[in-house]
Amino acid sequence: MPSASEPIRGLGDLVKAKGVPPVEKWSPPFCGDIPMRISADGLWHYMNSPIGRQPLAKLFSSILRLDDDGQYYLVTPVEKCGIKVDDAPFCAVRMRVEGEGTAQVLYLETSMEDEVAVGLDHPLRFANEAGTGGLKPYVLVRRNLEALVSRALFYDFVALGKV
Repeated sequence: MPSASEPIRGLGDLVKAKGVPPVEKWSPPFCGDIPMRISADGLWHYMNSPIGRQPLAKLFSSILRLDDDGQYYLVTPVEKCGIKVDDAPFCAVRMRVEGEGTAQVLYLETSMEDEVAVGLDHPLRFANEAGTGGLKPYVLVRRNLEALVSRALFYDFVALGKV
């Protein structure tokens, strides 16, 4: 099991790679949980302290995987470490609209700079919000990882007549 001071093995090689690694194809051994958490606002924490370097959080987000057991893992070719995610691993924070009418496309960008076009490949879903009776919107970002759509973007959807 990795210690809090031990880096995730195999991460150095991924820094040089471009794009999102194919973590779904890797089957490394489980090495235990590490003290990393993604809070409900999409902020990454290590040992209860926010990760202040966005490029580092973005690198971690590129090796994130949600497995069939419902748990989130950081995965490299040589190890798999469990982390905690409070809600969704990403937050949609910006929206761009192109076109009009039936040709209109909504693009959502996450705080990790992933951009998706809302549609069949990146659908929206709505979940009941505990304690309020309201709805929380999510968009599929990649694989089976979702972004919670920020409240401000949700209001933008409503203003566009998309909800």
